Amino acid sequence: MAKTLHITNGDSFTSVLKKLDIAGDIITWREMLCEGKTINEVGSESFWRQRYEYLHSAYKVTKDTFINFTLKEYRNLCNQKSQQEIVLWFEDDLFCQVNMIAMLSWLKKNRSDADIYLVHSEKESEQLYSLSELNKKQIKKIYDNRILLSKDDIEFGDYIWQLYCENNPIRLQNDIKQNNSQLSSLTLAMETHLHRFPTVKNGLNELENKMLNLSLTQRPTSKKGLVNEMLEDQAHFGFGDMQYFKMATMLRPLFRSFKPVKLTKTGVNVAKKIENYYPIIRNDKEYLGGTPKYSFLFMEDSAQLLKL
Repeated sequence: MAKTLHITNGDSFTSVLKKLDIAGDIITWREMLCEGKTINEVGSESFWRQRYEYLHSAYKVTKDTFINFTLKEYRNLCNQKSQQEIVLWFEDDLFCQVNMIAMLSWLKKNRSDADIYLVHSEKESEQLYSLSELNKKQIKKIYDNRILLSKDDIEFGDYIWQLYCENNPIRLQNDIKQNNSQLSSLTLAMETHLHRFPTVKNGLNELENKMLNLSLTQRPTSKKGLVNEMLEDQAHFGFGDMQYFKMATMLRPLFRSFKPVKLTKTGVNVAKKIENYYPIIRNDKEYLGGTPKYSFLFMEDSAQLLKL
């Protein structure tokens, strides 16, 4: 049997996988490349410097934590050179799919000799399930049905990663429609990514608008309650609570209070799209992949991007 290396989407599933009777070494990919600026040379010194600067700025991640938590595991990945089979455990949402194509880009360059497999979760409905939510039988089934990626599949994943890291999301929007690869969840994930650009109508993106609308309609009693509402129904974004807490902090001027959650008059007007918040919220240092977030507007009616 081929010696196997498993690369997982996070520590939660790694702990699950370790308890199962599935042979192989395990590496955890500890990044969230769907947030902050990215460059295409995954694993380079400039790549990690860029990532540390973002995580330190956005989440106060210390250098020691970054080195011991993320870089140490990446170095462990670099030392795994003998396995003939590499299995990727990534989910269908935007969070995981961006990490997955970055991983494919790295593997294309560094482990072109290995057979690369993708474990694809079988959905029973439109709802996305976390790998950690599956039982032992379900995990064994999707592992047995893992997909062997062709050279073309890997090339396409790498190509979309390159586009994600460029300042040309319109090209990404056009080219992702030509997805004939076995990376079947990638098209919807990249289309979801485009909804993170500010809308023409009020300058907030889809998730930011959703946070304001939930504040109006659900009237949560606390910031945590608001974040829980966001987590319950976030479609294909796949974000964690700390990302929504960060969003709430960024939108703080639109809230009168968080306990209970109440919007200011401006917040209500922005939520109802009577008032445009773009001139106030614009931040030229905020990036989505390789693109400054506020250099494009998303037109909801046509689902097209407009370059400013």
